[in-house]
Amino acid sequence: MPCSNHRAPLLALLGFWAVLALATVVEAAEPRQPNIVFIFSDDHAYQAISAYDSKVNKTPNIDRLAREGMRFDRCIVPNSICGPSRATVLTGKYSHSNGFYNNTNNRFDGTQMTFPKLLQKAGYQTAMIGKWHLVSNPTGFDYWEILPGQGQYYNPPMIRNGQRVKHPGYVTDIITDLTLDWLKKRDPKKPFLVMCQHKAPHREWEPNTKYLHHFDGVKFPEPPTLFDDYAGRGKAEHTQDMTIAKTMTQRDLKLVAPAALTPEQRKEWDAYYNPLNEAFRKANLTGKDLIRWKYQRYMHDYLACIASVDESVGRVLDYLKAEGLEKDTIVVYSADQGFYLGEHGWFDKRWIFEESLRTPLLVRWPGVVKPGSVNKDLVSNLDFAPTFLEAVGLKTPAEIQGRSLVPILKGNTPADWRKSFYYHYYEYPGPHSVRRHYGVVTDRYKLVYFYEPDMNYRELFDLKTDPRELHSVYGDKQYAEIQKDLEKELARLRSELKVPEKDPPETIIKPRKPGN
Repeated sequence: MPCSNHRAPLLALLGFWAVLALATVVEAAEPRQPNIVFIFSDDHAYQAISAYDSKVNKTPNIDRLAREGMRFDRCIVPNSICGPSRATVLTGKYSHSNGFYNNTNNRFDGTQMTFPKLLQKAGYQTAMIGKWHLVSNPTGFDYWEILPGQGQYYNPPMIRNGQRVKHPGYVTDIITDLTLDWLKKRDPKKPFLVMCQHKAPHREWEPNTKYLHHFDGVKFPEPPTLFDDYAGRGKAEHTQDMTIAKTMTQRDLKLVAPAALTPEQRKEWDAYYNPLNEAFRKANLTGKDLIRWKYQRYMHDYLACIASVDESVGRVLDYLKAEGLEKDTIVVYSADQGFYLGEHGWFDKRWIFEESLRTPLLVRWPGVVKPGSVNKDLVSNLDFAPTFLEAVGLKTPAEIQGRSLVPILKGNTPADWRKSFYYHYYEYPGPHSVRRHYGVVTDRYKLVYFYEPDMNYRELFDLKTDPRELHSVYGDKQYAEIQKDLEKELARLRSELKVPEKDPPETIIKPRKPGN
């Protein structure tokens, strides 16, 4: 018996060390791989986010990400148009490397490497919900439910894992509901990636009926360049077709109702717009007064669509908090590119110019990103894929042309971070008649080359002295040295990125046959 009395403390001590060893193993397994919630809007201008000092609206839920994470002030895209931008997000590559140049006749090659495929292979649950806009079916996702093509705002058809379905209601609400439903049904033992991709606020900017009165009585401030005459710039700026004055259609302006409304939705729609439209017709506006009316109508509808997106972001953030997922989840809010809100008299995107080039980027990563931080480095949606891969502990494939933002998110910009960026737009002939161009962007300067045979010229802009990009200084003796350096840098980037000397056949847009 005495010997058992001596053995008891020894066994207790061994038990203690066993528990400690187990605890050490558990601790070594921490921190767990972060979940990723990627919220992506279509055509959401940074000028329409109050965290970016919007003068036209408030976005309290998107602003939460800025307060609790990092706001990037110079996130720029390599090709400012919907489909190519989405291909870049998935692959971390330029259009000439991932093969998706334009929205008109390209199809995304789903067999190539994408970051969701790599996360899926590493054990992540992956879902893609909302606007896809890449023609081919999504790959690398356990679950996908997408809008066909551009999708529609009201009662949208969708494709769920290859099967067509239809949902009653408003598209932003539906995409949010589907995202939350998937999150609720996921395996709680595995990390996840969900890409929640909104149609809004894409043209034709059709608001949810519950937000029709959201801006009643508001007169939106006009941008200083609403009546820009494009003096000081070349032929491309003069020959585009994206002005509020001439390009907007009756449907854009809500003088015609959407065809997909239910009788109940149509009743609410007509009750709001019909009296306003009748007053507009009686006013018989012309000239600048007509442009001003169109601008106010455009801003009302566009920003009302954003109100729904902001509500969606709030719902997702509230769910993560309620379910105890907030601390383990990276949340990213961005858009496929910037957008014009009347600057230069325009709507749409496409150009290398600031309102089109810059896209919002807000990242919340608890325990890693300092709340309320702001970054002004040249970053890009090229960098999203390598960022997600490093964040979860995976290696970045050599073919990726972006760089991980993880060091920047931790507050340490690498000494060799990019000081210049290559841009290339291909979709001409096409919607809005913006000519093909490429160029180099720095923190202060922008060298642009419009390279088609009938429009072969360069422009140079100094963002410090001319932040609205109204006067090209290309050929000005004062900028001769800067111009020479930028020409050299542009050549270096094209060589380093292996940009084809001539645009490949896939970029050629064939004329549509009658009836198509």
